Amino acid sequence: MSVVCVIGGGPAGMMTAAVAAARGKKVVLTEKNNMLGKKLLITGKGRCNITNNADIEDFFKNVPRNPNFLYSAFYSFTNADLIRLLNKLDLETKVERGGRIFPVSDKSKDVLNTLKKLLAKNGVAVYNGEVADILSEDGKKRVIFADKKSLLCDKVVIATGGVSYPSTGSTGDGYKFAQKFGHTVIPPKPSLVPLETKENVYPMMGLSLKNVVLSVYDGKKEIFSEMGEMLFTHYGISGPLVLSASSHIKPDRVSECKVFIDLKPALDEKTLDKRILRDFDEFKNKDFVNSLSKLLPQKMIAPVAEKSGIFEHKKVNEITKNERKNLVSAIKRFPLNIKDFRPVSEAIVTSGGVCVKEINPSTMESKLESGLFFAGEVIDVDAYTGGYNLQIAFSTGYLAGKNV
Repeated sequence: MSVVCVIGGGPAGMMTAAVAAARGKKVVLTEKNNMLGKKLLITGKGRCNITNNADIEDFFKNVPRNPNFLYSAFYSFTNADLIRLLNKLDLETKVERGGRIFPVSDKSKDVLNTLKKLLAKNGVAVYNGEVADILSEDGKKRVIFADKKSLLCDKVVIATGGVSYPSTGSTGDGYKFAQKFGHTVIPPKPSLVPLETKENVYPMMGLSLKNVVLSVYDGKKEIFSEMGEMLFTHYGISGPLVLSASSHIKPDRVSECKVFIDLKPALDEKTLDKRILRDFDEFKNKDFVNSLSKLLPQKMIAPVAEKSGIFEHKKVNEITKNERKNLVSAIKRFPLNIKDFRPVSEAIVTSGGVCVKEINPSTMESKLESGLFFAGEVIDVDAYTGGYNLQIAFSTGYLAGKNV
């Protein structure tokens, strides 16, 4: 019986192990943490955004790096295949805004438990131990553990993830193993990461904005514009919109980028001006700063007032048409200057990894070393938010499991 060692007990590794074991292989899944799926538990704010219900063709549009490499993977194991498998194992799922698919329970641990059930059902052996090295030995592979134990196997799958959230075990081990066998590793950088702003946004910290449009400009060129949710933090901005936007920003251009937030995308400038006039009429004898409570969240009032250039204690009935125009502009294009990405350790996903040109896209096997396979985030592919990254993990894991 062929022996397969899968290194890394995240979604890609678990899927690889389960599929290989279902084909009659003797599979050992190794995980250096004391539990499987540690990072999976924190995805989707602990709810686990499993995948997306978009057409598979649309998945490629949501993968900014090397989408064509995933053609075989996405079509061999689709989002529908994944949901069918999980439903069959008694995990109920639901579709939310933007096609995002979550467990009905809203608990990521239910997804993890379902995957663990699949591993047990297929007879996968799980070994908690850190891999220190992989050696080639007479056409086989010897996996050496940190405790000096070793395992001789026919095939090895590296599914160790990237370098984001290192506390969950993603510390870049797989890159080191890949390089040992001559693989090129594209330097990892943060993808889907919060952004630091040059402005002090501390007064707005904790404010969550829904149904706003976030646009990002690199110089004069618009590189991203979408509607959704975002939030202010002590260092800048975060939330789904910001994470998606970050993957469009080139690392060497990040400090040149500017963000504009449309706080009222449902209203064009003319309609917004009429709305402001109605509020001004109601608050005509009040200070300007006290006239915006119906229009804006409390924490946005002072920053918007400042950007408008109108003195906050000016009486509403003294505000000119031109000043009102500036206020409309501050609401429709609230500006922020980007300073930097947050550290890669805070990124949801790592961009970069093992070069796709050196991996067979139909099997996930190394083109440089027979019997060595890759799955998941360790490969140089990454996607936008919305469940696409987990689908990459499951699909590449499935393909590796089918071919080991």
